[in-house]
Amino acid sequence: MTNRRGGEFLITKRITLLLISLVTAFSLVACSTATKENDQSSMDNMKQGNMSNMNHSSSGEIPKRLKEEKNPTYKVGSEVIVKADHMEGMNGAKATVVGAYDTTAYAVSYTPTTGGAKVTNHKWVIQEEIKNADNETLKPGTEVTLEADHMKGMMSTKGTIDLAEKTTVYMIDYTPTTGGEKVTNHKWVTESELSTK
Repeated sequence: MTNRRGGEFLITKRITLLLISLVTAFSLVACSTATKENDQSSMDNMKQGNMSNMNHSSSGEIPKRLKEEKNPTYKVGSEVIVKADHMEGMNGAKATVVGAYDTTAYAVSYTPTTGGAKVTNHKWVIQEEIKNADNETLKPGTEVTLEADHMKGMMSTKGTIDLAEKTTVYMIDYTPTTGGEKVTNHKWVTESELSTK
């Protein structure tokens, strides 16, 4: 009798341990999945936040020192295809050139004055939108003060040059491939980010 009860006790104990192990395993999987979903959700929200902070359209006003490109590859009025993905719905969009300018374009990293996560490799800020920048091309790593207002919290913030490209920059009107309102006087895309087909 004792042996039988002892055997039943061992079986019950093993079943209990097995159930605890299964519950723990399911809990870990659920937590892991929830964490991944939360991480993805945070990334999506961050992307959407970046997009919503972007001034897609502008007044078309340009910095005083900015010079028009006399013989641009894509003349004002030209129909082009955008090959840049600075924001959702831009890559592959049909656009019209409304301005072409000779300058140096920079990819920059900065922390918005409004707070929030650091923005990295923002394209593009031009030479004339950097405080006290002369005509010399700034090297990667140079700390600067931005005078562009492409995104909330960009104006007057400190930034770092990530990349410099001497090029023609274009201001364009385009309709996003994702639908929505037409974007007017968008600043900036570089020559390599446009195509006729």
